[in-house]
Amino acid sequence: MHRSRLILVFVLCVLSGSRADAADAIGVAMDDFSYTDTSAEPADQTAAHERRLAAFMAALRRDIGADPRYRLVPSAQNGAAFKVIGGIQKTSTLVQWAKVAVIEIGAKKLVMDKLYSFRGDNDESWERAEIFVSREIMAALATPAPVALAVFDFELEDTTAASAGASAASDAAYMAEVTGGVREALGRSGRYRIVDVGGARGEAERGRALRDCGGCEAAIAKELGADQSLIGVVRRVSRTEYTFGFQVRDARTGTVLTRGDSGLRMGADYSWKRGAVRLVSDRLIESQ
Repeated sequence: MHRSRLILVFVLCVLSGSRADAADAIGVAMDDFSYTDTSAEPADQTAAHERRLAAFMAALRRDIGADPRYRLVPSAQNGAAFKVIGGIQKTSTLVQWAKVAVIEIGAKKLVMDKLYSFRGDNDESWERAEIFVSREIMAALATPAPVALAVFDFELEDTTAASAGASAASDAAYMAEVTGGVREALGRSGRYRIVDVGGARGEAERGRALRDCGGCEAAIAKELGADQSLIGVVRRVSRTEYTFGFQVRDARTGTVLTRGDSGLRMGADYSWKRGAVRLVSDRLIESQ
């Protein structure tokens, strides 16, 4: 009797673990690939192509679904984080092309977009193509998802005597260029998904400098759905001397993840953008 209870507990634990693993697996939706024959061969091979394409898709779904990291689902509404789409075109007797793309649904971003060629139009050539394509898709799915980063407007800390007046408008324009350049560089890297901070509330809404709010930017970033926050400062020491600084926090805990400072630089205000982008790129992109 005691042994039976142990067996039952073991089975329940295994089943519970399997359900947890399935829940943690990444949802993948996969549409049937399209097929086009432009080879102009005299024989009608429609039936053979439909059969081979069906076998190709069945094998592709089987291979992706067999990996415990992924689970096949019908659509985003059913929990898909990624969608696989594609098409195959036969251009001659011996040459076919396969176009395959993987879309990260939440970020609306292509994580894979490739064109492959494979020779032959028989069962063996289709099987080889499927094995290769399935490996490529799983490699794309395994690529780390970009970090959702709230990049707040860079702030100007001006310690010079001539900090107001006619230069205010040009300062604002150069600061906008700094922020825009940093957002563009980080987004283009593929490591980050830039979160719109236009709807920020709290300290940012009241116009208080985020550099002086004791880390409140992390909480604001969390409200916006970001994983991390970034604030930056241009410190004007003189009309031709300045420094850059930035700080990244975990949006959930407020922990400082990384920071950077350029040291004293020389140059006019129109060089701020180039310097800020270089600093952030060095510390957040190239260093990783």
